[in-house]
Amino acid sequence: MVGGSRPRPGGHLGGPGGGAAQDGAEVLAARSRTKKSAGAAACPRPPSRGLREPALGRSGAASYRMSEGDSIGDSVHGKPSVVYRFFTRLGQIYQSWLDRSTPYTAVRWAATLGLSFVYMVRVYLLQGWYIVTYALGIYHLNLFIAFLSPKVDPSLMEDSDDGPSLPTKQNEEFRPFIRRLPEFKFWHAATKGILVAMVCTFFEAFNVPVFWPILVMYFIMLFCITMKRQIKHMIKYRYIPFTHGKRTYKGKEDVGKTFSS
Repeated sequence: MVGGSRPRPGGHLGGPGGGAAQDGAEVLAARSRTKKSAGAAACPRPPSRGLREPALGRSGAASYRMSEGDSIGDSVHGKPSVVYRFFTRLGQIYQSWLDRSTPYTAVRWAATLGLSFVYMVRVYLLQGWYIVTYALGIYHLNLFIAFLSPKVDPSLMEDSDDGPSLPTKQNEEFRPFIRRLPEFKFWHAATKGILVAMVCTFFEAFNVPVFWPILVMYFIMLFCITMKRQIKHMIKYRYIPFTHGKRTYKGKEDVGKTFSS
């Protein structure tokens, strides 16, 4: 070769020929890397057996991690607020006091009657809020009717033998009277109604001007009509809304003489 020497195998590539060979080697290397990356993309790696984070974006991955933190209580947003915990604790204390007062029936009703007396005195002194008092009376009347009514209406059980029914004969099997509204719920609802009416007397918006003797007459008429219908219902289906207890029978007393040895 003129003007140059033949390169030895494995030697350094010099001159223009050597530079072209080197560029060709780099191109081949680049092509091989491209093929490898394309092959890796065409054949994805199989998923592992363990749990892994889903392929989400940055916001998706952040929300996913936050949801995981909420489930174990590590996230700040997942913890209940102070207000929620306060009212939850207050409800638990209130329920515990209700549970403690359950066996003291006479004391509970005495407190409710005293509260209703205070409310009536307040209405009398303020000379107003008669419409609130009328609504309270209607509410208590509905509670009282539900208290006197059986849980299962006997008129619906006339043509059906399913379920327990009220005893209609003296020698029939004893069945206690099951009320539609139990005594404790009756007391609780009546007491809450008085408290709500008491709170309403502090707001002038509830002081609707009305001629109160008309409300009194209308309430008396409504009370008489409702109680008359309830008494007819009790007479027709032969039940009394009070349970006196199961009848007990005593055997004959042993009057025989005892012998001593």
